[in-house]
Amino acid sequence: MNELIPPAKPLIGDEERAAVDRVMRSGMLAQGPEVAAFETEFADHFGLGRACVAVNSGTSGLHLGLLASGVKPGDEVIVPSFTFAATANSVALTGATPVFADIRPEDFCLDPAAVEAAVTDRTVGIMPVHLYGHPAPMPELQSVADKHGLKVFEDAAQAHGASLGGTPVGAFGHFAMFSLYPTKNMTSGEGGMVSAADDEVERMLRLYRNQGMEKQYHNEVVGLNNRMTDIHAAIGREQLKKVDAWTRQRQENAAFLSVNLENVVVPPVADGAVHVYHQYTIRVPEGRDELAAALKEQYAVGSGMFYPVPNHRLKPFQADVDLPETEQAALECLSLPVHPSLSEGDLERIVSAVNTLAKAGA
Repeated sequence: MNELIPPAKPLIGDEERAAVDRVMRSGMLAQGPEVAAFETEFADHFGLGRACVAVNSGTSGLHLGLLASGVKPGDEVIVPSFTFAATANSVALTGATPVFADIRPEDFCLDPAAVEAAVTDRTVGIMPVHLYGHPAPMPELQSVADKHGLKVFEDAAQAHGASLGGTPVGAFGHFAMFSLYPTKNMTSGEGGMVSAADDEVERMLRLYRNQGMEKQYHNEVVGLNNRMTDIHAAIGREQLKKVDAWTRQRQENAAFLSVNLENVVVPPVADGAVHVYHQYTIRVPEGRDELAAALKEQYAVGSGMFYPVPNHRLKPFQADVDLPETEQAALECLSLPVHPSLSEGDLERIVSAVNTLAKAGA
């Protein structure tokens, strides 16, 4: 009986354990020197050319980024519906309204034409998601934003190291958020990192994450406790040393899958884009759920059906909007294992299983 190939697998080594022990011995457990070092090293490592602010989760990063950008009740922010709920939740938590726009079928990212059609006199921003590690079409989205005087906010939760036209994701928007959840391309155990386009956004991020204080007991705004601990930052600093090699392995694994898979639609990569394959997501035009079940039961190959219920149909939102590409993606998308722990035998088993089942109609 084959051992299950998991759809995702966090990688934690002796270096991360030693780093945690170092912090525990230091006695400085809350936000301190490890966090400050991690912020600088993260910005430098990914060539962002801007300051970064560490927080306790990706969702916190989106929420604080929006607050720091001045988003307020009554505003609207255009978001994709085909994404994790944190994207829309973060907008709603500010009191603003998430307005859902459709995606491009080829890369599952916001369609600039759909965004243009969704702009109203209450729209203040556009928040694309670099979904599955593929960059959204940032120049076209920026053109829509410039035309209407809007800000662009990046949800880069899944896209550490992705780029478009030589510019890294995280360097396009008014702010950008990277998630550091355990299943992401790198982790801090839990956490998020927010890049800021200017000094004022950075200052407001630091205020909002720390109860509204820059100087202790001199609160300037109503803030939250969204700080990252030094324990988490120490893990993240070690992961930064490994993430490039892991990304190359993900890309090599994806290339093998794309060359060898049959009877499914493999993910294309846009011109000038660097895809970091947080997920390797195929389209299965018919029988997606049956294929996923058979992969696990017959071949011990795990997979993921991400976002089968689009955000606009979730109970908190219930938006009456026509998003045909989103609905189609929710029915067809299946993410196969692509993580760097896969062996050559694992990859061959995934290919053999998918090709056999897809040909037979699962």
